[in-house]
Amino acid sequence: MTRLMEEGDAYGGMGIQLDGKMSQTFQKSFVQVQNIFDQNKLLINEINQNLDSKIPDNLNRNVGLIRELNNNIRKVVDLYSDLSSNFTKSMDVNNSSEGDSRLDSKKRSRLS
Repeated sequence: MTRLMEEGDAYGGMGIQLDGKMSQTFQKSFVQVQNIFDQNKLLINEINQNLDSKIPDNLNRNVGLIRELNNNIRKVVDLYSDLSSNFTKSMDVNNSSEGDSRLDSKKRSRLS
């Protein structure tokens, strides 16, 4: 698997730094998504084989396989939604603390 990001890496070349906890959260979520994608690939292959076989029992089995595939897609959507929410919160916290740092330095400059 390719290296996604490590602590202190700039996110997407945008100069955004991720703390260790956030980086681990992203890494864990991306691994979960990849595992679901791998499982979906197997499900799709089995569904296609069942269609090709035209055996009634295999075609009936596809109903359950397609349900599982749909549930997996929902899980991926949920994971990406959580990632987006966590990333937004992280950026809000970072921007807030950077703003506080700039205010502190302005206060110190005026006091000098």
